[in-house]
Amino acid sequence: MGETEAALCENANTVFGDLQRVNAFDWDDLRFFLAVARAGRLTVAARRLEADHTTVSRRISALEQALQTKLFERGPQGYALTEAGERLLGLAESMESQALAVASEVGGSDLALSGTVRIGAPDGFGTYFLAPELGALAERHPDLTLQIVALPRTFSLSKREADIAITLEQPTEGRLVSRKLTDYRLRLYASMAYLDRHGPIGEPADLAGKTLVTYVPDLVYSPVLDYFTGLEKYTSRRYECASVVAQVEAVRAGIGVGVLHDYAIRQFPELRVVTPSLSFTRTYWLVMHAEVRSLRRVEEVHSFILSRVKAKRGLFL
Repeated sequence: MGETEAALCENANTVFGDLQRVNAFDWDDLRFFLAVARAGRLTVAARRLEADHTTVSRRISALEQALQTKLFERGPQGYALTEAGERLLGLAESMESQALAVASEVGGSDLALSGTVRIGAPDGFGTYFLAPELGALAERHPDLTLQIVALPRTFSLSKREADIAITLEQPTEGRLVSRKLTDYRLRLYASMAYLDRHGPIGEPADLAGKTLVTYVPDLVYSPVLDYFTGLEKYTSRRYECASVVAQVEAVRAGIGVGVLHDYAIRQFPELRVVTPSLSFTRTYWLVMHAEVRSLRRVEEVHSFILSRVKAKRGLFL
């Protein structure tokens, strides 16, 4: 037995040893438990499992009866894990990860490069870089389904909201493996039509009376997205959009001046850099959970993202 197989067996024995303390139950019920724990709502879990919600409810009740403990608090906001549910979640996720690892190691490369890999990313990076770049990988592996979740939010890898995440800050907690992906630059842009109407903007003082296209303040999910502190002294006029894509479209439509990503704007020749003395540098991090890093399909996507970013480094800086 090789080192990898031995490690898998040792980890699996630990998990099964912990679960031997509870009464016997249908192991497949754990799949339903994980879906509800991650979704927080019965109907959402049922949709992901391709089952009706009464079946999901029945399987959760059967699991609670078998374990003789309450796993969820039911309420108008959905299903919240109890203390016992939190303990079971860790064990169930370990079992799930070991099953995936066994399939990857024992099944070989064909099995490892089939299935689904979900990538969570900020909407700017996901839309303007990942979506067009990952097409080559999808074509190379037709049995591999890639899910790009490009949203202005954070992703919980421990809850399996994504297999891989691109983050704006390096994580410091949890069993996560991270590495720096790239620095990137943002600058103030305006459309040629806007500049024709309002005149040139060469210095920060020229922003007086201009409209700033910005984030919605109470929806900013990371402090590194606050580019506008300090710009208020030049103008108080704001046009707020909750996503990068909406901000880009607002600036393209000539609504105002926005802080936009250089790598995204190169495809829009109608936009021009204004106040060139002002720029912002931020960092993307590539992150995955330690328990899925050995899965070949996840590692393949992880490596591909790294290689494409490296090959196109000039887009970002």
